[in-house]
Amino acid sequence: MLVLGIETSCDDTAAAVIRDEREILANVVASQLTHKEYGGVVPELASREHLKHMLPVMQSALDRAGVLPEALDGIAATAGPGLLGSLLVGLSTAAAYAFGLGKPFVGVHHIEGHIMANWLVEDMQFPCIVLVISGGHTQLVRMPRLGRFEELGATRDDASGEAFDKIGKMLGIAYPAGPMVEKLALRGDRNAVPFARARLKDGEFDFSFSGLKTAARLVLERDGFSPLTHVPPLDAGMAPGERTLAELEALPQRAFDILASAQEAIVDMLAERLVAAVRATEARHAYLAGGVAANSRLRQKLEGVLTPLGAALHFPPPKLCTDNAAMIACAGSFRLRHGFVTGPDTRGFARGPLESWA
Repeated sequence: MLVLGIETSCDDTAAAVIRDEREILANVVASQLTHKEYGGVVPELASREHLKHMLPVMQSALDRAGVLPEALDGIAATAGPGLLGSLLVGLSTAAAYAFGLGKPFVGVHHIEGHIMANWLVEDMQFPCIVLVISGGHTQLVRMPRLGRFEELGATRDDASGEAFDKIGKMLGIAYPAGPMVEKLALRGDRNAVPFARARLKDGEFDFSFSGLKTAARLVLERDGFSPLTHVPPLDAGMAPGERTLAELEALPQRAFDILASAQEAIVDMLAERLVAAVRATEARHAYLAGGVAANSRLRQKLEGVLTPLGAALHFPPPKLCTDNAAMIACAGSFRLRHGFVTGPDTRGFARGPLESWA
């Protein structure tokens, strides 16, 4: 089965062609750089950029895969959650393309796509626990079988990736800050600042990162690292208060210690909930999904705490952790193979639960 996948939930315009749920024939991503000077994604600008890139990216994916549109067996696109304007560009383009070709079309939940990125690497083992961690989502999902999703817990405020981005922004790190926070944290002492770990008594598997974000801000302000008030030149392509790479690397050791300690607090909270879920369900396999799954310290920590429990940790390579269309094509392939088809009037949604189809 050949499936074209489309992903436009945020600021990346992506298209991919996969065969039989796993073989990636092409995986093209056009990242938008226009948001850097604003310190975050501007929804209206993102929608306009998707309009410019969508068709060329689709054609590039088909060309790289060596596949003619008529040879496709189906088309899948992210229906949500995400930025509505961005979603509508990809969703309406994909649905119209499928309609014109007379091919089946299916809308895919963005989180299901992230989870199924693991299938692109190996057959997933069920039952399992999935820790979904990205800039917009942090949740624990139990999968008793393929296509069945049972949410165990979720964040009550900020997502883990959002915590990385906001703490990094306080220090002048460009959006998205997570990768640079991880890099600079390698130079710090992760036990230097005793940040508290949020533990919610009435929600064993829920998360909360807003308190850590506030604590990090107070420490950064106290030590004179934040807030930053300098305004870069208009032609620098930088957001107000943003530091250059050279300025970041020249910061005092204390700044790296704060970042390392904040990262360790995030990692500890994620690990604690995942361990609790594995113990409660007696799962023998745990999977990571989403952009934060690329964090090397997190992977190291989770492998250390899960191995004594007899549970194996699985995760996609970094290029499949961030938003991409191969994961959407994979999830769509399974849905199409099992007869789930949505029409050209499929609606996009900014928020929505992960729904089972099996």
